[in-house]
Amino acid sequence: MSQNPAGAKTGLQSSNGKINLDPDSAEQGLAQLVLTVIELLRQLVERHAIRRVDGGTLTDQQIEDLGVALANLEIKMEEMKDIFDLKDEDLNIDLGPLGNLI
Repeated sequence: MSQNPAGAKTGLQSSNGKINLDPDSAEQGLAQLVLTVIELLRQLVERHAIRRVDGGTLTDQQIEDLGVALANLEIKMEEMKDIFDLKDEDLNIDLGPLGNLI
């Protein structure tokens, strides 16, 4: 979880692990939630794309287009994490038996 300059946790959880309802951190928490969902979807799409490439069901052009789209999404995710001062570990969620997202 990121910390603000004063050292207080920002985002979805407060220091005691409960949901942070502070209006000043609502934007940060929303950004963290949205980027976490986007990261989950990005990883699912990437894994599905790898299966399709390995299965030979995509043309060379589709493979190229998919690679460019995934690379662009990764770049945009890095930009958004920088804007909201988030790190990869801030987007990590426990997926139960599947393990952690990141």
